[in-house]
This record gives sequence, C-alpha cells and structure tokens, in this order.
Amino acid sequence: MKWHLPLFAVLVRGPSMAPTLRHGDALIARRGGRVRTGDIVIARFRSRPGLLVVKRVMREQDDGWWLQGDNEFVQDDSRAYGVADVIGRVVFRYYPSPGRLS
Repeated sequence: MKWHLPLFAVLVRGPSMAPTLRHGDALIARRGGRVRTGDIVIARFRSRPGLLVVKRVMREQDDGWWLQGDNEFVQDDSRAYGVADVIGRVVFRYYPSPGRLS
C-alpha cells in the first residue's frame, strides 16, 4: 500500500508557465480535491506518463483534462500531448516570492 501526504512540493522547470510562474519557482500542491477551469495543476499526460508538468486547466475532456501553459510561445501541453490526469492543484508558491496563485 502506498501512502501519500495531501501536500507536496514541486519545482518549476522551463518557461511554459511564464509570466505566471518562472523556472526555479517552488510550489506547494494539494492532492485530490476539486479541479476547476483556470486552476494551475500538477499533472501527467496520458501519452507521456513519465513527464510531470505544471499547467493551467482549460476544460474537462475525454475523462481527463485539457491543459495549456501560460506562455503562448511554448506549446508542450495538451496541444501536443492530448489530455492529462491531474495529480494535484497548486496552492501557493513558497520560493522565491511567496504568494497564492490564481
């Protein structure tokens, strides 16, 4: 049996969520709970299960979620990989500048 804490830390890598998040930002996410359009989430694309991503929820689709990054010039999201399964919703950034995300 695997046991998971409800909160977990994630480090942002790459520019796909700029300007909202930047490379090196440290985040706290909460497992489970309700996911809504506009939330920033931690997820895995079904077509790339080894890749953990931080993206924004656009809509529910095919029993999964359509996710996109905030950076319009980077398209390593559902446009390239299809639907994803959400692992957790980002609650706040704790480094370098603490604060809630919307």
